[in-house]
Amino acid sequence: MAASDRMVLGPLVGSIDQGTSSTRFLVFNAKTAELLSHHQVEIQQKFPKEGWVEQDPKEILKSVHECVERTCEKLQQLNIDITNIKAIGVSNQRETTVVWDKTTGEPLYNAIVWLDLRTQSTVERLLKRIPGKNKAFFKFRTGLPLSTYFSAVKLRWLLDNVEEIRQAVDDGRAMFGTIDSWLIWSLTGGKNGGVHCTDVTNASRTMLFNIHSLEWDPELCQFFDIPMEILPKVRSSSEIYGLMKSGALTGVPISGCLGDQSAALVGQMCFQDGQAKNTYGTGCFLLCNTGQKSVFSEHGLLTTIAYKLGRDKSVCYALEGSVAIAGAVVRWLRDNLGIVKTAQEVEKLAAEVGTSYGCYFVPAFSGLYAPYWEPSARGIICGLTQFTNKNHIAFAALEAVCFQTREILDAMNKDCGIPLNQLQVDGGMTNNKVLMQLQSDILCIPVVKPSMPETTALGAAMAAGAAEGVGIWSLNPGDWTAVTCERFEPQINPEESEFRYARWKKAVMKSMGWETSEAPPNGDTSIFCSLPLGFFIMSSMIMLIGAKYVSG
Repeated sequence: MAASDRMVLGPLVGSIDQGTSSTRFLVFNAKTAELLSHHQVEIQQKFPKEGWVEQDPKEILKSVHECVERTCEKLQQLNIDITNIKAIGVSNQRETTVVWDKTTGEPLYNAIVWLDLRTQSTVERLLKRIPGKNKAFFKFRTGLPLSTYFSAVKLRWLLDNVEEIRQAVDDGRAMFGTIDSWLIWSLTGGKNGGVHCTDVTNASRTMLFNIHSLEWDPELCQFFDIPMEILPKVRSSSEIYGLMKSGALTGVPISGCLGDQSAALVGQMCFQDGQAKNTYGTGCFLLCNTGQKSVFSEHGLLTTIAYKLGRDKSVCYALEGSVAIAGAVVRWLRDNLGIVKTAQEVEKLAAEVGTSYGCYFVPAFSGLYAPYWEPSARGIICGLTQFTNKNHIAFAALEAVCFQTREILDAMNKDCGIPLNQLQVDGGMTNNKVLMQLQSDILCIPVVKPSMPETTALGAAMAAGAAEGVGIWSLNPGDWTAVTCERFEPQINPEESEFRYARWKKAVMKSMGWETSEAPPNGDTSIFCSLPLGFFIMSSMIMLIGAKYVSG
């Protein structure tokens, strides 16, 4: 590429997309939104106990550095000048909780991932302090029900159970943040002057943030017994937070920050009231823009902050339907059951049969999120016969993602009053054409997928490029390049769709009430923990030995 060609390319914007399963760094042309290059690194998830999900914050940070460096190398191989990268945005898995030592820069415990269920007993203890044990008690302040999902209860668990964190808080050394805060602090200098901040979208997922005043709420912090001095400063989603302090992009401003689902809403250009998108990642998240009005659901949805694209800009809200397990079920088929070697094989298996043959899969590995908010649920596969094989289970797993989306879309339509006439989609799973066709069939409406599916990273790049002091990305709809899309139309009749959906709902009811927070003493599930049964078995063994001795 000649020098003159590089000048035509214009300014570029980088985007850190730190998700539950992987980290990526992507670089876009600020004038055309064209994706020029990217690099991806898979992130290890740790499951130290049943229901626990952790990640290593240092591994996450290392993966960001690696992705930035490798992407810059790829750009240089394409003869693209990396000095044209004028800003960096961050999108991140939300709610995942990190506490670190600001004097050493070291995490004080693994990150507790949003999916983690260890805090169920913490939730139940907190509920006893709420009149009527009402999970929705703080809903009109936070938009959220009291649940294991959100950061406040994870932070409470860390303070209750990790001595190093309690000591660091007492010494004034502790910092709390979601993944965006950990990354921005580390990338802007860390222990040597790093910026400790978050944006309104991530703050709104902690249960410590008042979504109306846009401030940390002292009464909420008092309820959860969280010291406010460890919390990050809350900023808008589009402003310069600080500069990169190391690596190939040293000196480049970090100027955009959005929780991943808000980033996807921006990347899908859903700036008008009533516009919605569904992202298929580790989980599945349907967001509908409600403008400057916070709408509260009567059907199990969350009220969340969609974005605030500048310090002086108005905040916009969204209704959200959250599903815990979507892409994670494919990873489970690969890593736990071993019926496929790659995620792509699931599509092939499902396509070979084209039906679940009456098999239904409810992947409630972390309980059920919207619209049920039922932590006692656990995953089930039902409707099995001798004819059922791995192909049918693969199909049922994909169908489960679509049924869960149907549930939250139905709730969204009831709350908004105007049914969506098509569904805009994005995320890694949208590359699965069987899934996308299934989704259209089960919703009975068209599913529309943009030709460039990296809308989460694009949204963070847009926020970064549009920030005051950067100003290289226009958010004016008239300046946008037309987006080409792939469209999936329903191919089955509504009666068949309703029949399958009703069977799925029956399976969901079967999945509930499986788990309680009360474990047997010492976790002993041995048959000998029952005294009568143990006595019976032991006495039977003695009689058998005695009979053998007498007969001998």
